[in-house]
Amino acid sequence: MDTEEAPQALLSFLSKLGLEKYYPNRLSRQSLLEINTNSLNEKPVSSLEDIPWCFLKKIFKISTKCRSCTQLTSNQKENNDDWDLDLYTTNDSDNKINPLDLMVALFLCADSFLQQEMSLKMSMCQFSVPLLLPHGNKSQCSLMLWALRDIVKEWRPHDLSESRGFVEDNIVQADLPFYSFVRLKNCSLSKSHFLNKVLISDQQNHNIFIHRDMEGGGVKREISNGLVEVCWYLPCGKENLDIFPEPVAFANMRGDIWESLEQFKFLFQVSNVTFVFLDKVEERELEILTSLKDMKTKLFLVVNQKEGNVKQDMMSVKKTLEKLDLPKNNLIVKKTGDNGAEFSKKLCEAIKTCLSHVKATASIVNMFDKAVELGLSVDENKTGQQKKAAKEIMDGIGVRSFPQYKNLQLPLQGDNWKTLSKIEKEECRLKKCGDSRPEEYKSYLQDEKQKVISEQRKYKLSKGMEIFLDNLSTNDKDKRDFFLKWMKLKLDSHSRKKLSDLRNTFKEQCKQKDVKLIAELDQALVESSLGVEHYMREMGLIYEFLPEPHHERYHLPSLAAELLLDGYPLELLDGDASNIPERWVTDVLMELHKKVGEKSRLLVLTVLGVQSSGKSTLLNTMFGVQFPVSSGRCTRGAYMLFLKVGEDLKSELNSDFIVLIDTEGLKSPDMAQLEESYEHDNQLATFVIGLSDVTIINISMENSTEMKDVLQITAHAFLRMKEIGKKTICHFVHQNVASVSADSNCVRERKHLLDQLNEMTQLAAEMEKQPSIKAFTDVLDYDIDKTNWNIPGLWHGTPPMAPVNTGYSEAVADFKKHLLETMKGERRSEPSQIPEFQEWMRSLWKAVKYKNFIFNFGNTLTQAYDNLCKEFSDWEWEFRKEILSWQTEAEVEISNADNGSEMETWKELVESKKSEVSKKITNQQRIMKKKLSDYYEKKDRHVNLIEKYKTDFFNNIKSLAREIQMSVNTRLDYILELKISTKKAQDIQRMYRGVIEEQVMKLVSICKDSKLSDEQLIQEFEKMWNDATADISDLKEQDIMEDILSTL
Repeated sequence: MDTEEAPQALLSFLSKLGLEKYYPNRLSRQSLLEINTNSLNEKPVSSLEDIPWCFLKKIFKISTKCRSCTQLTSNQKENNDDWDLDLYTTNDSDNKINPLDLMVALFLCADSFLQQEMSLKMSMCQFSVPLLLPHGNKSQCSLMLWALRDIVKEWRPHDLSESRGFVEDNIVQADLPFYSFVRLKNCSLSKSHFLNKVLISDQQNHNIFIHRDMEGGGVKREISNGLVEVCWYLPCGKENLDIFPEPVAFANMRGDIWESLEQFKFLFQVSNVTFVFLDKVEERELEILTSLKDMKTKLFLVVNQKEGNVKQDMMSVKKTLEKLDLPKNNLIVKKTGDNGAEFSKKLCEAIKTCLSHVKATASIVNMFDKAVELGLSVDENKTGQQKKAAKEIMDGIGVRSFPQYKNLQLPLQGDNWKTLSKIEKEECRLKKCGDSRPEEYKSYLQDEKQKVISEQRKYKLSKGMEIFLDNLSTNDKDKRDFFLKWMKLKLDSHSRKKLSDLRNTFKEQCKQKDVKLIAELDQALVESSLGVEHYMREMGLIYEFLPEPHHERYHLPSLAAELLLDGYPLELLDGDASNIPERWVTDVLMELHKKVGEKSRLLVLTVLGVQSSGKSTLLNTMFGVQFPVSSGRCTRGAYMLFLKVGEDLKSELNSDFIVLIDTEGLKSPDMAQLEESYEHDNQLATFVIGLSDVTIINISMENSTEMKDVLQITAHAFLRMKEIGKKTICHFVHQNVASVSADSNCVRERKHLLDQLNEMTQLAAEMEKQPSIKAFTDVLDYDIDKTNWNIPGLWHGTPPMAPVNTGYSEAVADFKKHLLETMKGERRSEPSQIPEFQEWMRSLWKAVKYKNFIFNFGNTLTQAYDNLCKEFSDWEWEFRKEILSWQTEAEVEISNADNGSEMETWKELVESKKSEVSKKITNQQRIMKKKLSDYYEKKDRHVNLIEKYKTDFFNNIKSLAREIQMSVNTRLDYILELKISTKKAQDIQRMYRGVIEEQVMKLVSICKDSKLSDEQLIQEFEKMWNDATADISDLKEQDIMEDILSTL
């Protein structure tokens, strides 16, 4: 709509707010991201022209206080002068506006992308958002389908509670029950107030819909009648917390039905149920209601009994029920004596009853045709061409998996690119040179590198990339932006479905405990990510591998520079290949330098922390940007985004741009399964800290155990920066710390953090061979109070119905202000411009590639060593068990050898056994060494951290073999000695047995004919026995009878 066609009331209202120059749709999102004095300071609203900017500033930092800035700040003296009669005669409504009017005005002035941003952030605050936007008169309104496209919600229906699954969907595509709430004439009942009561639990004092009892809600509306807002109730899966078991959409129309008939007809036709709030029904309203179809199931009357004409009013309602043939159950009455709580409970029960009978659901996307049929405009009609182009690319995916599609359509970022990355690092480090001469090995690597580059240059432009580049290269900025947004929406939607299916399969296989399949699915989850960033990466690699001369794609850096200026991030470090396309990034930055008239002083800010600790959300809230925060796909690698500095701050900050670098989380579970993830994290941290003027270490309380590991990485990186004279400012942000006494109570924790930093710094200094460094403060200026910030949790309550915590927004805003105020005093030296920055970036990346990161995390080092010790213990036991089993058999064989054999034969047997066991021990030693070598070949156990212990473990195997060899030999010698001693004893026994038998027989022959008594015979035997055994020592007398009894 042109300004000339706009109704006078709308233009008058916009003029009052100073917005007339932005109508229609001339206010852009990018204009609000500039870093200037207004974006830092909280000034009270002193004029009506301040109100829109106050609202936008607060909504961009996701503050739920944004709706409370619609009134001018009153003079305290005037407020206290209650007896001034002018207060009762002067109309002060000129100094107030209704928040609904402000919202309509801003949406009418905002361009399509700012509308999306406002809707998204309002939804995060759990505010209702516009569904039908009036154009300032009664006849025109738009379905805000495009404005709602960016809103993605998660919820857990009760049927998924047990499995703990969840649904994640773009809210306009979700098929949900749809309930509408409208009113007839000036109904005395506030439907918005009671809707809030129904949708929000008693524990939360939060207003989804603006109502008359809120600040500014009672001000007469000027342009917002006919506005239809929508919100969604989403369950968390807990019956004791959820109001409704399933997700439900609620629409609320502002103003009287009669004034907005088109909106009412639309709502009635797309809704499952429409609730009409009224005091009474007059003839004109009855005509409207009787014109509706399917009233019995779709229309409910909500009646407020007012004192006075109760009987007459109720008669009109009864007449309406009869005329419309509505069942009595479709009537909800707030009686004169009912209080608000009782009535909201009654309304809630009616909605639940309707829910149980819902058969068909609808999505907002499917309301498009109905809106067109009824003559309503749809805000995304002008994006059809770009939507078609994005769909054409998506159709190319078809039934293929994402890895298959990327291999076909985005081949340059595949295995060859990753191989090239490894070759380039190996060229610098020569870790696998072995016995080869370094010059020969380098020559070999150069040949391999050229082969890969040649392979990369053979690829022809795929159809998908051809469509992507053609649409991106248009001179029409709006068309380009719409195309990129459609690509993002469609790719994200497709990814959510793919990842959801993979997660469910992964969950099932975890129960089956199929290790191999689980590993494959885990890798598939890592690889099944496809977003606009992959197409942008392919675009960069197309340019990177262009042969010289080649003019066809030379416009690509200029195009990427324009995107950077428009607020799109540029991938700095490819997180999948752990590499930088240096030619591409350098040329893009130099094009940007040219476009800004070579005025490109940079202030670089980076956030580091554990994965899913809220790094991207922190940057988004601080600066109003849109780094991806989806649970499905976390950031990989590092992305840089440029924010313009306003003229009023350029000299103070000594900068033209603030560069934000968002990084992937360190200690990522995904990366832990990939080769050399420890090295990837260290390279990333060293690189981005080296590039940054300010580093924010994000510490989330849920991930405190991993933070010691992250601190060690950053300590090494800061130490290296000190070595080369780079001074970086560091701040620690402690998230999810909400107590008002946190600053006092956290002194001990902050002291503990400093102790940890000192410990990590000492360890890093030892590894970096800098013994003079003893504490973290030797590396950086660290103030235990000024460099630590406590920030409360993001959500106020239980998601998904929890709004953003106002304390979070305010704490982040305070941190941002302090950060930039600090930088004003710190930027004394001349900052780097883009040429210096990119030159420093290339030098730094070269240094990172040369650095062999042999260190890693303290916790992980201990764990890796313990894991190897456990494995080694198991191998040792298998070694010993195998030899012990052989030894037992050998002992039996030696013991059972023929006693008639010569002792030399036995000695030969033992020597053969010693030779046999020596071979067996050598074989077992070889097996154990192979197990150790295989263990070090595996990359998923952090074995690189314990590389220096490898020789020790090999030596332990040798020592173990020697020990076992000596033990077995000693045992075999003992068995031989035992065998020989036993034979000697047996020989002596036989000899003396013969002597005794001879003496006995002699005694028998002598005494045979004698007349000796028994006693004399015993004496003669004892004498003979003593003489015969005189040479045998320690011969004990046995009690035969006792032995017989014992045996029996």
